[in-house]
Amino acid sequence: MINRSIKSGNTVFALVLMAFASQAIAADHPWRAVDGWAKLPEGREWGATSAVYTGPNNTIWVAERCGQNSCIGKDDVDPILQFDADGNLLQSFGAGLFTWPHGIHVDADGNVWITDARGDETRGHQVIKFDARGNELMRLGKAGVAGDGNDEFNQPSDVLVAPNGDIFVVDGHGSEGNNRVVKFSSDGTFIKTWGSTGAEAGEFRDPHALAMDSLGRLFVGDRGNSRLQIFDQDGNWIATWTQFGRPSGLFIDKNDILYSADSESHVEWSGNWGWKRGIRIGSVHDAWVTAFIPDPGQPDPYNGGTTAAEGVAVDAAGNIYGAEVGPRKLRKYVRNSWEKPPE
Repeated sequence: MINRSIKSGNTVFALVLMAFASQAIAADHPWRAVDGWAKLPEGREWGATSAVYTGPNNTIWVAERCGQNSCIGKDDVDPILQFDADGNLLQSFGAGLFTWPHGIHVDADGNVWITDARGDETRGHQVIKFDARGNELMRLGKAGVAGDGNDEFNQPSDVLVAPNGDIFVVDGHGSEGNNRVVKFSSDGTFIKTWGSTGAEAGEFRDPHALAMDSLGRLFVGDRGNSRLQIFDQDGNWIATWTQFGRPSGLFIDKNDILYSADSESHVEWSGNWGWKRGIRIGSVHDAWVTAFIPDPGQPDPYNGGTTAAEGVAVDAAGNIYGAEVGPRKLRKYVRNSWEKPPE
C-alpha cells in the first residue's frame, strides 16, 4: 500500500522511487490504435482537439477548434461534435460561441459542459452548459472578461459536475494564471475557491484537468507541477501523486480506473525529463500504474510540442479515446479481443 500523504523529505523520496518503479513495471498495453474512425463531413478537417468525453448513452462527445487551433474567424463551424460508437457523426453545434474550446464534461443527465480557455472582446473565459440537443442552459463567467473574481475566470481549462450537482472548474491555463479550483452549486451560485500559484500541497501551476472517483474525491491534473493532487469536495488536500506523469487529461471510469494523458513530458519547454509521453492507467485505490500506452509520435524533444493525447475518455466497452492537439485528430484505442477490461 502506498503512503498517500507527503509529510517529510523521506516520503517525497519514496514517492519519487515509486514513480520510477511504476513507469518501469507498467505492462504492455492491450489496446491497438484505430485512426480515422470518426467521420467528419466531407471537406471538413480536424482542428486541435483537447476535449473528449463519453456520454451516458455511450456516445462520444468532442470539442475541437474549428479546423484550426482557434475558432476565431470560423463562426460558421460547429466545434462540438457527437459520434456514435462506430464513428458516425450524430450532430454538431456551437458555431460562433467559442474562441478556444478546451475542456469538456458530460454529466449524468447528458448535459454537455465546455470550457472556453481564451477570449476576444465578446466571447471566451467562460463555461457553457448545453443540453444533449445543443440548447444553451447556463453560463459561468463573464464573456470576454479575464478576471479573478468569484464570477470570473481567466482561461478555465476543465469542468466537472459531481453526483450532487455541484460544479467544479479548474481556472488558469498556463502557469501564470489564476491557478485555482472554483466550486459552484448546481444553479451556478458561487460556493468557494481554493488554490494559488506554487508547488506546495494545495497550490497549482496550470491546473489542467479534473476527474472524480466513486468515493467523491476530486483529482486535479496539476500539469505545470508534473503531478496530480487529490482533494475532498471542500478543497481539503488528501494526497499528491507523481507516478501518473505530467497530466494534461484525466478520466476515471466506473471501476475506478484512472487514465492520465501525458502530452508534455520530456520536451524542452516543459521539462519532466526522463518521462515518456502517453496514457498511464491504474486503479485509484492502490495508485499503481499498471499499463502505459506510449505516444505514437514521440518527436525530437528539442523540436516537439504538445503531442498525442491531451484529453482522454473511456467508453463502457473499455475503448480509450485520445483527443490530440498537435496531430489534430481523435484517436481510438480498441481493446484486443483476448484481453479482459480492467476490474
